[in-house]
Amino acid sequence: MPPAIGLVLAAAVLHAVWNLAAKRYHGDGSVFVWSYMTLGAVLCLPLALLVLARDSGAWSWRLLIGPLVSALIHIVYSLVLQAGYKRAELTVVYPVARGVGPLLTVVVAVAVLGERPGLPALAGVALVLAGITVVTTLKRQHGGRPLASGLGYGAATGAMIAAYTLWDDHAVTRWDIAPIAYFGIAVTLQAALLTPAAVRRRDAIRPALTRYWREIATVAVLSPAAYLLVLVAMQRLPVTIVAPARESSIVVGSLLAWWLFKEAQPLRRVAGAAVVLTGITLIALA
Repeated sequence: MPPAIGLVLAAAVLHAVWNLAAKRYHGDGSVFVWSYMTLGAVLCLPLALLVLARDSGAWSWRLLIGPLVSALIHIVYSLVLQAGYKRAELTVVYPVARGVGPLLTVVVAVAVLGERPGLPALAGVALVLAGITVVTTLKRQHGGRPLASGLGYGAATGAMIAAYTLWDDHAVTRWDIAPIAYFGIAVTLQAALLTPAAVRRRDAIRPALTRYWREIATVAVLSPAAYLLVLVAMQRLPVTIVAPARESSIVVGSLLAWWLFKEAQPLRRVAGAAVVLTGITLIALA
């Protein structure tokens, strides 16, 4: 197995774990997102500046534009994901989001970039759709909540995943920006852009930090770690392999959600996640 694939698989496990922590949060989603992004910036920005200090030639307009666009997409992604976790079950939102992301990446590659995938890739797309259908065709979620909200938030999150994956791949490969510098600046911009909204909700900050500091710390550490591994892998493998391979987190997340949250009908949800993962694997192999 190529070392870069090992990085992606490690990132998938970290990604599943931090999503479980995010699911545990109940409160103002924007305050939670701002809290873990701010802590992530505190941890990552010094490393980014250290990398840039050792390479003075790395400073350019691309070092601002690339992270800024990424920050804007990631803010939307994080807020939509948190809203989905507040209104729907993880084993609906997570598989749909992680399945729609690589699916849209293939669509963009065909419609915009002119790529022509073969039959294995098309079969993978069909399996992704089938797996999502298995997960989301139950009549009701636990507690009587309709599945439509989970499907909608999952699909919207998946669209953001496709957007930031394609953009970040462009930034770290075509523009050759160091992943640590790129992510450190991006997460700092995310925290800064969300600060005005957090100030308006300052009454919710103290309760969030007091009650959910473990979840905030978990996401702040594991989310950057997972994505930095992905950015490094992008410099070594095509995005059409990295993007689907990292979605192996679907199965990990579904199993952990069944174990920790006792979500309803776990076998069907895990089976659907496994079908999505099989489809993603076919896309990657193609």
